[in-house]
Amino acid sequence: MKLVFAGTPEVAVPALDALLASGRHEVAAVVTRPDAPAGRGRRLIASPVAARAQEAGIEVLKPVRPREPEFLERLKEIGPDCCPVVAYGALLPRVALDVPARGWVNLHFSLLPAWRGAAPVQHALMAGDEITGASTFLIEEGLDSGPVYGTVTEVIRPTDTSGDLLTRLAFAGAGLLAATMDGIEDGTLKAVPQPGDGVTHAPKITVEDARVDFKAPALRVDRVVRGCTPAPGAWTTFRGERLKLMQVAPRPERTGLEPGALDVGKNSVHAGTGSHAVELLWVQPQGKKPMQAAAWARGARITAGEALGG
Repeated sequence: MKLVFAGTPEVAVPALDALLASGRHEVAAVVTRPDAPAGRGRRLIASPVAARAQEAGIEVLKPVRPREPEFLERLKEIGPDCCPVVAYGALLPRVALDVPARGWVNLHFSLLPAWRGAAPVQHALMAGDEITGASTFLIEEGLDSGPVYGTVTEVIRPTDTSGDLLTRLAFAGAGLLAATMDGIEDGTLKAVPQPGDGVTHAPKITVEDARVDFKAPALRVDRVVRGCTPAPGAWTTFRGERLKLMQVAPRPERTGLEPGALDVGKNSVHAGTGSHAVELLWVQPQGKKPMQAAAWARGARITAGEALGG
């Protein structure tokens, strides 16, 4: 089939690579978000998908909005049979959805109908799910509600961050998306409507969502830290400044600390929660680089009675 691939961040690159390597399909063009400012100089940088497409010599389309007449006209000129999508980052209007004869097929990083929305991996971790996966589905105008072509499953490991899990799903999902394109082309794969029950939603995680509540149980604290790492970054406050929490570990044997209270040892830092303590392993003070929590505590010269979170 002739394909136009839509995607933007690094997590979409493995899927583009899988389609380029499949040998069965022609990736005629890529649709991605416009160049965005990055770094201290705020220089405009092409998206990872755009950069990969340029390396491969593929036409790159960067509409500000995918309803722009110039974009729609070019899409019609290319005449794709199908448009695979991975984390494109913009809503597709009906006029765009109608262009490819076999529709737009999205790779979504959850087992639909669970975790529809922008942040499925983060929400799965924060909810304490043990299993997640990826799904390919035909895009409709509803939010991730279209019929499903296929799924792959992935076990959530006890120390997974959202970055760890998303990396594994990106590669597993790339194979699923390529297989879905094959099945659509040869007619062996049919999309199945999602069940009406089991629907959960995964809106974008805000900075406030990533604030750690030390009155919550230790397992909840751990899940928030892992779910918000690397982005947007779990955080609390210490001495009135923001402190990013990059890695913690529940320590059931450590009890008796009030929520947020710190217990500093020679090579360890523990904080109280609503249940038992968590050990702080890696932190990032405001304006500084990430560091081991014990080194941070030594430099901060934490005194008895000081606490996290206000």
